[in-house]
Amino acid sequence: MKYAEINADRLWSRQLETDRIGATPAGGVHRMALTPEDIESHRLIAEWAFARGFAVDLDEIGNMFITRAGSDPELPPVAAGSHTDSQPMAGRFDGMQGVLAAFEALEAIDDAGIRTRHPLTVAIWNNEEGPRFLPACMGSAVYAGVIGLDKVIGQRDADGIALADCISDLEAAIPDAGRWPLGAPLAAFLESHIEQGIELESSGNIIGIVHGMQGYRRWTVDVIGEDAHSGTMPASRRRDAFVAATDIAVALRKAFADDTDEMRFTIGRFEVRPGGISVVPGHVHFTIDMRHPSGEALERQGARVEEICRENAGRCEVKVVPTSSAESIIFPEDLREKFQSAAEWRGYGHQPIFSRAGHDARHILRICPSGMIFIPCKDGISHNEAESAEKEHCAAAAQVLADVMVELAGRA
Repeated sequence: MKYAEINADRLWSRQLETDRIGATPAGGVHRMALTPEDIESHRLIAEWAFARGFAVDLDEIGNMFITRAGSDPELPPVAAGSHTDSQPMAGRFDGMQGVLAAFEALEAIDDAGIRTRHPLTVAIWNNEEGPRFLPACMGSAVYAGVIGLDKVIGQRDADGIALADCISDLEAAIPDAGRWPLGAPLAAFLESHIEQGIELESSGNIIGIVHGMQGYRRWTVDVIGEDAHSGTMPASRRRDAFVAATDIAVALRKAFADDTDEMRFTIGRFEVRPGGISVVPGHVHFTIDMRHPSGEALERQGARVEEICRENAGRCEVKVVPTSSAESIIFPEDLREKFQSAAEWRGYGHQPIFSRAGHDARHILRICPSGMIFIPCKDGISHNEAESAEKEHCAAAAQVLADVMVELAGRA
């Protein structure tokens, strides 16, 4: 029987090639969703796919699909993949590692001449990170029907650039791409990702078999005071939005302090307006990201956010808007067992692991069996230019994906 064997050198060379797109001086990437850099990464991967004879398609929200045909075109594809976009000034493996591992799996299967009944597809989900357009994991959420296309397609980024125009730019960059129906059935979806933690590095294992993912809730907060002259307006009359916002932030941090260290509470964006040196700021906009493995804890603590904001706003007004949420999930046991069997057969040390971060597989689980594997991430550093992963670990992930994809797709 033929088996797919990963070409680690090819995979690593492609990692290095994509690293150059949006490269930063400190060794990371700045490649936010549907920027020219992100579109260039899609175009490059599409070129590799066309050279192989694989089909390339785009859907209405900008997700890209690369497909190796199966013997039965009526069967839905077995898919694997991740995303190509990054956080601002971030790491080069987050997302891209999963895309390249899935693409290498297809190439290795093709090299081996293995025919599968189901088609095999690499899915590149659009706008997973979310700093340019909201929500994060937008492409997979729209695909899975979690949020309607009409709810997101009209938005613009901070510079006024329309999401719809960016998707058109992507389509223009890959003129030979076909059209993929939004929400088309998938037989299964697999995602590889760097761990973004230290459990695998600490244990010495190579493959983390993800059994679940914690839930989250997110809000935007606008604190509205009054712009004033910093030299003439006395403190007794000020409606200083910065002072109110910092009081709110401190109160929130104290309220959600957790002795067990399970709660993850983050204010990741904090914008002071109008930003003049001699102006008392009249408006502050900030974001809240709250995560917890327990859905009950997340609901209970999340219900306190607006109240705490209002109690600590002082003379200012405050507007708290929920932007997105997701429940904690458990991935199917049979897929986890397949990952385990593949890792054992290949001799890779493995362990069960829980995902603290969110990933596209969360949403795709709504429409088909889905699962994830992790590989070690040096020092657990991610969303940072210092993010790093090893060549042999990336290859191990691609190998496990290839083996499980063939098993799920069935030999023709």
